[in-house]
Amino acid sequence: MGQCFMKHHNDDDDDADHNAAFASGNVHLITTKEHWEEKLAEASKDGKIVIANFSATWCGPCKVIAPFYCELSEAHPSLMFLTVDVDELSEFSSSWDIKATPTFFFLRDGQQVDKLVGANKPELQKKINAILDSMTP
Repeated sequence: MGQCFMKHHNDDDDDADHNAAFASGNVHLITTKEHWEEKLAEASKDGKIVIANFSATWCGPCKVIAPFYCELSEAHPSLMFLTVDVDELSEFSSSWDIKATPTFFFLRDGQQVDKLVGANKPELQKKINAILDSMTP
């Protein structure tokens, strides 16, 4: 399913507009490792599962799934939705062994519980439903 393989993209274009599209709704754009740590701590404190979307502004499939990801964030406030730009935080993204974008990680208390590579809307919805079902007592 739609995915972009990692490449170094050096473009002098201002990506601020793209980042806004990637972080609308209840999606938090992560711009520093410290911000990532803060959000993970907040999610753990609040008992929320984190869905982290590692994407890139130049990636076509990332652009296609971004509005759907934002819709999901609005529909599921019990989850925390984050977006990490792999170019802005390249070293951090490398530590997560990102091979293609988008890559979605599902985290509970900072630990990976699931992963999805590619812009597969039905599979993303299915994994979110499974996470929500696992949270129901």
